[in-house]
Amino acid sequence: MIKDFYGDLRLGILGGGQLGRMLIQEAISLNVNVYVLDPDPDAPCKNLCERFVCGRLDDYETVYQFGKQLDMLTIEIEKVNVDALEKLEEEGVLVYPQARVIRLIQDKGLQKQFFKQNDIPTAPFQLLNSKESLRDEQLIPPFIQKLRKDGYDGKGVRKIVTEADFKDAFDAPSVIEEWIDFKKEIAVIVSRNDSGDIKAFPCVEMEFNPDANLVEFLISPAALDPGIQARAEELAIKIAEDLQIVGLLAVEMFLTKDGAILVNELAPRPHNSGHQSIEGNYTSQFAQHLRAIFNLPLGNTEVRLPAVMINLLGSDNHEGLARYEGLEESMAIEGVYVHLYGKKFTKPFRKMGHVCIIHEDREAAINNARKVQGLIKVIV
Repeated sequence: MIKDFYGDLRLGILGGGQLGRMLIQEAISLNVNVYVLDPDPDAPCKNLCERFVCGRLDDYETVYQFGKQLDMLTIEIEKVNVDALEKLEEEGVLVYPQARVIRLIQDKGLQKQFFKQNDIPTAPFQLLNSKESLRDEQLIPPFIQKLRKDGYDGKGVRKIVTEADFKDAFDAPSVIEEWIDFKKEIAVIVSRNDSGDIKAFPCVEMEFNPDANLVEFLISPAALDPGIQARAEELAIKIAEDLQIVGLLAVEMFLTKDGAILVNELAPRPHNSGHQSIEGNYTSQFAQHLRAIFNLPLGNTEVRLPAVMINLLGSDNHEGLARYEGLEESMAIEGVYVHLYGKKFTKPFRKMGHVCIIHEDREAAINNARKVQGLIKVIV
């Protein structure tokens, strides 16, 4: 690197949400100067960074003007202006993950084509441009429809179970996926630096909130046959190498009932499926992302203790100034670590924080997590 990461180097983060906030918390330990761009004037990162700029992430001029004053840019959300990032790369700003990687992952259709071209197992799919195409192609339910662009945190996904659901389908370019009868949803986060060093975090398993389609419960390590876990980690590493990505890559997968692994989606950044790594692994995903983009030696990814992560979501029918019930009772339980994201206002299913529960015994960690899940509520 031209500059020492702990000295004069200026790191920019596109996005000022909770992922950026936790990234800054790690960056502070390394004395990194962090600048943040986000459209929300009260973004969670606002009071932690060296400089906060309020502006649109999808606007070329805003992203370009923000980035040209910096040495390096990274992201905490994919919905950013990639044309501006490509221009900044041409002018010598280091952009990690690279603009070409972000462009590919922004579009779920391009992701699926990338999987097919690189022999990466994934659910059978079709690419369609409109709601009308669903009937023109004579598609037979059940299947999943995903918007090609702008889907995030469970948004942009439709389950088409019967023909009656066609009326609720998206009328926009989308991916149609075969309905997969899976056994588990699992994820592997892998990191790669510019020298080509690569490491995978052990596989985790996820339980989703059926209403919000958000990760509600995450368990590390996953209860998998060692051979299946090894295949999942090898697959994530292959994808990172095929992309030649610098930074973190989260790979969400389905484990089918017959033992096959199908890649679902990618995220080129710190991810909800890695929050347990702060307490549960020797190196957190946030520390590892910084190590990767600064081309430092990658940290030990092994599990330190079994861990369960619970997302704290805004309660249904509650919208307004957030209050938290059950924090004190939860924190009285050994091994409970609460992370609140600094969001003043709650609304149904908004991510307001997470809790990590660690224990030497995996089942005890799960049992304690169930207790915490019943105690903490985000209300108004």
